[in-house]
Amino acid sequence: MEKKKKSRMIKMRTKFTLLIGAAVLLITFAVVTSGIVIHRDSIMERYNETAYQTAETVEGYFTAEELQEYVRLAKAYAKGELPEGERQAVMESGRYRQLQRLVDTLRESMDANDIYLCVFDIEELGHYDEQADLARQWNPLIYVMDSYYEEERQMKLGDSGAIFPEYCEEILKSYESGIHSENYFLADGQFGYTTAALRPVVSQGETIAFIAVEIPMVTLRTDMLHFILRITVTAGVTAFILLVVILAFLIKTIISPIKLVSGEAEVFVQNNHAISEKLSRIRTHDEIQVLSESILKLENEINSYIENLTRVTAEKERIGAELGIATQIQADMLPSIFPAFPDREEIDIFASMTPAKEVGGDFYDFFMVDERHLAVVVADVSGKGVPAALFMVIGKTLLKDHTQTGRDLGEVFTEVNNILCESNDKDMFITAFEGVLDLVTGEFRYVNAGHEPPFICHKDGSFESYKVRPGFVLAGMENMKYKEQKIQLGEGDRIFQYTDGVTEAMNEEKQLYGMDRLRGVLNEKCISAAPRQILERVKEDIDAFAGREEQFDDITMLCLEYRKAMEI
Repeated sequence: MEKKKKSRMIKMRTKFTLLIGAAVLLITFAVVTSGIVIHRDSIMERYNETAYQTAETVEGYFTAEELQEYVRLAKAYAKGELPEGERQAVMESGRYRQLQRLVDTLRESMDANDIYLCVFDIEELGHYDEQADLARQWNPLIYVMDSYYEEERQMKLGDSGAIFPEYCEEILKSYESGIHSENYFLADGQFGYTTAALRPVVSQGETIAFIAVEIPMVTLRTDMLHFILRITVTAGVTAFILLVVILAFLIKTIISPIKLVSGEAEVFVQNNHAISEKLSRIRTHDEIQVLSESILKLENEINSYIENLTRVTAEKERIGAELGIATQIQADMLPSIFPAFPDREEIDIFASMTPAKEVGGDFYDFFMVDERHLAVVVADVSGKGVPAALFMVIGKTLLKDHTQTGRDLGEVFTEVNNILCESNDKDMFITAFEGVLDLVTGEFRYVNAGHEPPFICHKDGSFESYKVRPGFVLAGMENMKYKEQKIQLGEGDRIFQYTDGVTEAMNEEKQLYGMDRLRGVLNEKCISAAPRQILERVKEDIDAFAGREEQFDDITMLCLEYRKAMEI
């Protein structure tokens, strides 16, 4: 009899699985299909906008006067009016080569196939001759500067070339209106299958040149394939989870309750009235629930006790799980991939944060403000635990968002301080140190808000605590003014910054680690060490000093080495 019941339940579960699985697959297919169509359209539009923005950037490299001059020289060479020697002199001039490098760098960063500046012989462009084109005699395009990805195939100033005939009409319209075409040019030519954008350059109401940006279609195909893969995987995982959830719901509300009611009633009788806690989970709102409630009346007092115990235990587990998640979230917010800038030979940086509790109030950050400026932040929020961690998130976000190219760091701290004061009901505050290093000149601009002074080690020197104007803490008082200061760093110089968790680390005799011991370990063990080794050796010394004493405060350290000046 028992085997027959079990067999019927397996068949019911299989039917539910097949029915729900079919529905989920249908929904998944619809989502994936619509997503691909939407993404295809959006990615074409995005590449169109990107190409024209790139062309606009290239135009900004040239002054109006030199652009007109280069256009004049290109036309002159194409007509045979400019000797070859003079053309070579122009192309080898410092300014022309500088512009060529800028365009090459931009083309590489945009992963473009080609970026070139050109003019058109409008009369020849408007009279396309297929026979002349086949004979390579139809060349309405004159190059001013070319940045094709294969350098040996780049065109030179004044060289002529053909274009795809289907471009002619749109180019003529752009030439007359001075506005680029809304169409996205697609073509398969000698340089492969590409997408192209042609932006007219207008001076005094007249189109004098065009900037072309060609992007290989393989980039678009790759993006589409990646998107299809991502959306398929995401939809598949979501569908699988949905299938599992629905099946679990049906099993829980129909099949399992029936088995549970009969089974737990027998367990209650045979096991000296043991609590049937599983019965309390039945909320089917039908005859099954009525039956389970009738059984629960017989064990009401015991049931209440077990429910309270279960609730307390579950709450502890939930809090523990949430703290574990919070710890991971906080760790993920801090830069943790090293080397941080593997393509940057000018700097080496390493940082670490060891919280005293599951989550902490210390934080560090480093990021490129622009191509030549690196910002570093080390800060300490008053208090510990979750409140400090939440305030840390706000402070870190505000500092990064307000640090911008060329902006005075004193103004940044003044504005961030006022924002933090507006909603600081808990009277928390932040000590913070932020600096911005110019990778070209070595100038290090910084501002300090009540934070510990950094240690600086000049090349072939020793680590010394650098006296800085302390300033007032952030979020302590509105309308505080902070002043930016400067240090000149040379190649090989290093900056070591930290929070008070380092100097105030305590051993079993309740002695503080202190500045003198920190200075000693830096100069005895870290003079020739890289930033990562410096932090590891300082942390090892702190651990050795503290022994078995529990960590009282968050320990955060950051070391930056200015290895060499950036070339521009």
